[in-house]
Amino acid sequence: MTKPFPICCVGRFASAVLLALSVLSAGCENPNTYVPPPPPPVTVSHPIRGEIKPYLEFTGNTQALHTVQLRARVEGYLEKILFKEGDVVNEGQVLFVIQQNTYQAKLKEAQAQLLAAKARLFHAETEFKRFIGLLQENAAAQTDVDRWRYERDGSKADVMAAEAQVELAQLNLGYTTVKAPFRGRVSRRYKDPGNVVGAGEETVLAEINQIDPIYAYFTISEQDLLRVRRARQNEGTDTASKVPYIPLALGMANEEGYPHKGQLDYRGIEVDTTTGTLQLRALLPNPDYRILPGLFVRIRAETGKPEQQWLLPEDAVGFDQGGAFTLVVDDKNMVARRPVTLGAKTGGRVAITSGVDDRDWVIVNGLLRAMPGRPVTPTRAPLPDDAPHAAPAKTAQ
Repeated sequence: MTKPFPICCVGRFASAVLLALSVLSAGCENPNTYVPPPPPPVTVSHPIRGEIKPYLEFTGNTQALHTVQLRARVEGYLEKILFKEGDVVNEGQVLFVIQQNTYQAKLKEAQAQLLAAKARLFHAETEFKRFIGLLQENAAAQTDVDRWRYERDGSKADVMAAEAQVELAQLNLGYTTVKAPFRGRVSRRYKDPGNVVGAGEETVLAEINQIDPIYAYFTISEQDLLRVRRARQNEGTDTASKVPYIPLALGMANEEGYPHKGQLDYRGIEVDTTTGTLQLRALLPNPDYRILPGLFVRIRAETGKPEQQWLLPEDAVGFDQGGAFTLVVDDKNMVARRPVTLGAKTGGRVAITSGVDDRDWVIVNGLLRAMPGRPVTPTRAPLPDDAPHAAPAKTAQ
């Protein structure tokens, strides 16, 4: 027999059903619908036309114009050091003095031997002339004349040998003073006073570098080389017989821009087949000796005449695996990705050689908020027409 359901439970069940129905009816009256956000605001502008100078950028290292090791060319005690290490010394300045008394004595000895040889020569010439006269008077034999001719010629040879010994002695005495071969910066000393130098070898005493002017070596790729050669041939300025005049600007690692000016001084005679590059060398003044050999430098070289190109702010250009691109907005405010080819940079702007022109509205502000294929809220604003004409930057590869 089925047990009847309690009346009190029925009332409670009915109350719960009525409460659920009231909640459901309230939800139907106020539905929670999704409202999409408005299109993001961006600023769009037309590219402007401006003049820009094409150029290439390189990296290189500085090197001294001349580097010389100062060596002891004669043997002796190192007596004096007449410079301060690291100083700039002048051409001909005496830097080291090696023991001189030995070589002064050898010079005197050679000079004495020269005087003796000249005395013998004078006596032989006198006797030769006297015996020629006696031979003409039949008062001397021919053998006597021949003997004094031999003595005269031998004495001449002795004089020449003695003169050579004097010159060698003078040279050796001169080698006891080691002088600066040019104006430059001298290194630390490698030998202290009191040491014997030049004993069986040409002892290195110090080094000196000539760094005014100074070299900067760098390399150019084969593709860039051919591009520059073609441009200069079109301008009629390329000459294969000599190094062309190309102004260069250089900057060190801690400097802004390129404050140092120089010019191309040397180009290699062959392209390295391993790296596909050609060695180049810049020459630049260094009167204050601020640029030291071995420094890393940035080098910029103009590669052609100024050109009129479309310019955009650098911030308006993005980069991904596909390369450089800009985002443009059509007449329906939809964003599209547009690949572009970049040219030189100048004053915060970059040249666009292909991809966009003055008919396109390019997003110049809010690039990160825009997505291709989605709408935006554009604000049209022209770029200021103050396109700079100097301070070019690297030509895109």
